[in-house]
Amino acid sequence: MTLASLADFPSRLRHPQVRDLAWAILSPPLLGEGPWCQRHPLSASRWSSEPGLLADWLLRLDEQPSALHTWLAQNNLRRLGTYYERLWQFALCQAPDVELLIANLPIRQANHTLGELDLLLRDAQGVHHLELAVKFYLGLGEGDCTRHDHWIGPGGQDRLDTKLQRLCNHQLPLSADPRARAVLAELTCSDVTSALWLGGYLFEPWPDGCASPAGANPSHLRGRWLRVADWPAFHAARPNHHWQPLPRSAWLSPARLAEADIWPPAALDAWLRQTSLEQRPQLLVHLQPGREGHWEECERLFLVADSWPERVMD
Repeated sequence: MTLASLADFPSRLRHPQVRDLAWAILSPPLLGEGPWCQRHPLSASRWSSEPGLLADWLLRLDEQPSALHTWLAQNNLRRLGTYYERLWQFALCQAPDVELLIANLPIRQANHTLGELDLLLRDAQGVHHLELAVKFYLGLGEGDCTRHDHWIGPGGQDRLDTKLQRLCNHQLPLSADPRARAVLAELTCSDVTSALWLGGYLFEPWPDGCASPAGANPSHLRGRWLRVADWPAFHAARPNHHWQPLPRSAWLSPARLAEADIWPPAALDAWLRQTSLEQRPQLLVHLQPGREGHWEECERLFLVADSWPERVMD
């Protein structure tokens, strides 16, 4: 048994934040290979070699999630990336055979902050500086989609190529900077190796799809995207599919909603008439009745403005 064998485990959990925690640990990375070493934060933990121990811990936490709720309540988590980092920090504090030395360590020169190290941890394989990120990229579907600059964040302020450049040229080398090494010497006398862990989803254009970016993990999580003008045709081809928007705070693990939270059929049409997609594309999920009377996500897509991506790339 491997961690990959637990890929569907989050759907068994009831509490949204516990499901997100399980998703952070168990979801595949976006990249299979890249310009810098990737390392699962728990790769040297017994949770990795004995996934049944991890499953048991998650089930216990789902029964009594107060410790996770308290941990998350200590920070402002409006940014999804911060929430993702805090979930990982909680897991590493609880994991066997792993010591989280420090998180979000600022590196400064005089009054200027050079950057921040996301995680510094010690395990049986040494001391590691890890950079974490969770990203949602939409492939343009035109030109060479294997190019990283053809994969854009839904809001248009982020691209896969610029994120990787930032990670590889600044964030990951930072731990080797003399000013960082002076700070790290106070925490460990061991050599520090740097690696990244990049989670998230890649969304292909409807209806034709596109090639994955170079180096993508073949098992990466997928979705689709379409412009609002194409929504009637898309929806007409699937008249019995129930779709509704998902708030940004719930973008990580697959949605699981109580019957009372399911919109009536007319609500989506009203929402579409009232919602402007010019500033913020919306993530919609296709829901079906599932276990224990809940509805479960089986597909997700981004609905974007007709001007996307031209407007956001200006």
